[in-house]
Amino acid sequence: MTAIGWLQILIYCAIVAALVVPLGGYMTRVFNGERTFLSPVLRPVEAALYWIGGVDERREQHWVTYTVSMLFFHVGGFLILYALMRLQAHLPFNPAEQSAVAQDLSFNTAVSFITNTNWQNYGGESTMSYLVQMLGLTHQNFLSAATGIVLAVALIRGFARASMRTIGNFWVDITRCTLYILLPICIVYALFLVWQGIPQTLGPYVEAATLEGAKQTIAVGPVASQIAIKMLGTNGGGFFNANASHPFENPTALSNFVQMISIFTIGAALTNVFGRMVGNQRQGWAILAVMGVLFIAGVIVCYWAEAHGNDAFTAMGLTGGNMEGKEVRFGIVASALFAVITTAASCGAVNAMHDSFTALGGMIPLINIQLGEIIVGGVGAGMYGMLLFVIISIFVAGLMVGRTPEYVGKKIEAKEVKMAMLAILILPLMYLGWTAVAVVTPAAVASMANPGPHGFTEVLYAYTSQTGNNGSAFAGLSGNTLFYNLTGACAMLVGRFWMIIPAMAIAGSLAEKKSIPPSSGTFPTTGGLFVGLVVGVIVIIGGLTFFPALALGLIVEQLAMAAGTLFASN
Repeated sequence: MTAIGWLQILIYCAIVAALVVPLGGYMTRVFNGERTFLSPVLRPVEAALYWIGGVDERREQHWVTYTVSMLFFHVGGFLILYALMRLQAHLPFNPAEQSAVAQDLSFNTAVSFITNTNWQNYGGESTMSYLVQMLGLTHQNFLSAATGIVLAVALIRGFARASMRTIGNFWVDITRCTLYILLPICIVYALFLVWQGIPQTLGPYVEAATLEGAKQTIAVGPVASQIAIKMLGTNGGGFFNANASHPFENPTALSNFVQMISIFTIGAALTNVFGRMVGNQRQGWAILAVMGVLFIAGVIVCYWAEAHGNDAFTAMGLTGGNMEGKEVRFGIVASALFAVITTAASCGAVNAMHDSFTALGGMIPLINIQLGEIIVGGVGAGMYGMLLFVIISIFVAGLMVGRTPEYVGKKIEAKEVKMAMLAILILPLMYLGWTAVAVVTPAAVASMANPGPHGFTEVLYAYTSQTGNNGSAFAGLSGNTLFYNLTGACAMLVGRFWMIIPAMAIAGSLAEKKSIPPSSGTFPTTGGLFVGLVVGVIVIIGGLTFFPALALGLIVEQLAMAAGTLFASN
């Protein structure tokens, strides 16, 4: 651990915090239908899209209609993406002549990209054509990210509105989000990435001669456009198998730093959107403070663990921290910081292999996902996930003082608490349930590359990552099998949509309630006491739920490593 390393972390946090207010203000204007500096150019396009789709932008929807619209939208996206992969051998823009993707892998991948998970049981450059990468994967990167954002905004409207039965119009929200927020930023972002050295071409793969005289095929393609939305939309699915550790996805220290900033930008700014819409920006800052406390704690532990390294390697004279699985051009601090960011934000992009982290260092990314990825979280998903924990925290506070809990002028009653608990508990059911099934299924055990606690963690991480819609992996697990493709797809669908539906039910319930003014007995929700309460509730729920599984895996591995016991790969 070095002063330069800590300085990088502080600069990163400062830049993200500085972007919260301007981006939050812009996003609020977009979703309120107000004029922005892009309106003269984009408003005619927006109106044309409504005319083509037969959408009345003035007509809002009940929460049920809003949710059903979102679900049908994703069914259509799934069918289009599945068809593209199955038919890619017969479609244009396929210079490497990629064959049709297998049925189970196509199913898993289509589910993965519509749920903003981007779990990849394949190597992009060796499996997918340019057309599938652009029209299929990049397209869904935009739409799945926009969906998360608009669902968060719909829940925020539930808190902000009073005595109303509507929470917005899904078709209007997703059009505005894509057109005014994601597309403009990604156009500029993609040009920056091209400047940094990321390819953006429809030309064929390049043939090169090595120093030994052998021929080598260098994969290229429309990479920059996909990487921009991959990071900004916290999608994480890479054009190349090596993801953000590949020099054509992340060529420089500057591109690495900007990619880390872009992962957090929208998720952090949504806290400001919340504050603005409920009429008190301090409410948004309090939620961001909760996220910040958990994030900084994770960075400290992960950075320390990787900088300390493996005692067994140190005994052999290999000092300087744990560089296994890391890119030399990024080093330990940028790798540890990236790992915490990408799992705190439901992104899943990686610039180092989490499977090669120390046990303690690798446990932080896993815990980030297990908590529901509410530490900034996926764009939108982190915000509505955090608000679910806020509801539980306010309920606990109400029990302690013996009065009906309130939050931003709304009474939190039995329905909201039940829906919040349902959404929170569905995640560990998938994490732990499928892990239990996999470790006793011979076909699933055969995919584990490592014995002992590390092999168990590979499986636990896989289902945690897929259910949490993250997409990163402990790379020792061979996931492209019928068992993992089907069970993983189930985990992704449940983890995404079974959390969304209760959250939207809460939005509808809150929007119908009257707004009540604060009184002398109202629990303050903008100060340190509230921040500490929410952090405590999150940590306690996470500890009670996941400590036994962590003890079987990374905790016992850390203790064994300290005692000099190592586990060799199969």
